Amino acid sequence: MPPYHILVINPGSTSTKVAVYEDERPLCVSTIRHTPEELAAYTQIIDQHDFRRQLVTDWLAQNNIPLRFDAIIGRGGLIKPIAGGVYRVNRKMCFETYYALRKHACNLGCILVYELAKEQGGGCQAYIADPVTVDELVPEARVSGSPLMPRLAIWHALNQRAIARRYARQVGCSYNDLNLIVCHLGGGISVAAHEHGRAIDANNALDGEGPLSPERAGTLPAADLIHLCYSGRYTEEQLKKRVAGQAGLMAHLGTTDILQIMQMIEQGNERARLLINAMIFHTAKQIAAEGAVLCGRVDAILLTGGMAHSAYITEGIKQRVSYLAPVHVFPGEDEMEALALNALAVLRGECQAKEYE
Repeated sequence: MPPYHILVINPGSTSTKVAVYEDERPLCVSTIRHTPEELAAYTQIIDQHDFRRQLVTDWLAQNNIPLRFDAIIGRGGLIKPIAGGVYRVNRKMCFETYYALRKHACNLGCILVYELAKEQGGGCQAYIADPVTVDELVPEARVSGSPLMPRLAIWHALNQRAIARRYARQVGCSYNDLNLIVCHLGGGISVAAHEHGRAIDANNALDGEGPLSPERAGTLPAADLIHLCYSGRYTEEQLKKRVAGQAGLMAHLGTTDILQIMQMIEQGNERARLLINAMIFHTAKQIAAEGAVLCGRVDAILLTGGMAHSAYITEGIKQRVSYLAPVHVFPGEDEMEALALNALAVLRGECQAKEYE
């Protein structure tokens, strides 16, 4: 069987990651950085799609890679809640992503791959896999204290699931046979309870639920938030940024750079120490809560994401939750490989791409 060639595109807030895979093997991987000046030319994030598409096309040309792939797969955006898996990108998905109420760079993913696959032609398919809106919650997890506001899961589904499967391979088990708690430590922090291959509970890491993080406030006192809304001091957009974007460690310390914050702690900044310890405290509390969701039957706790490179943070979490299950650390992200392997599984007939309806 000839090898399959896959183009992977993962748009982030300030960069676009691009990779070409031959089956499981990465042939070329790059991160295209975007300066604040470049991005300032666009009022809305979604307006950047032509700019980023051209950058991807230029990158392919610079690396002498023709637009000739068996599949093109991208990071999924803030579409409606769906079950996990691989989805074929269609016009409906692109339309809903383009006009999504929630704004994030991940919304560019399906549009970019759809346009590039269409440009290539010849039956090349565009896919996404495990977008952040993967929703496999049990009914109890959807209920909040107000019928006006049911709970939503917006979490790092792609990386969490990739890390969970990697751990399962390491211990010689199937992901579908394990009970795991996975915590993604990034600009936002998401924690999910994975019961036999299904994420039955997860926090809304985008909109301000769960632990405080470098960019996000996490759960806030509702009455105080209502008071701020009617204080006349902030517009709706300003308050949204106080919840996600300019919140968390950024609001307290003026930076989201964990290395810089750790240097502040080493130099005796007790405020920085308190805030990092508070983030550890609330993250551990969220992990322990998911232990209750799994009735205490937890095979392992997995820590991943960019902040998992910090031993101070991971050891702090371990001290508080290791009573529940063994804790394993997988620093960084595995999203590019995860996307490539999802597309490869479809091409090989190992799984079937779902239709977005």
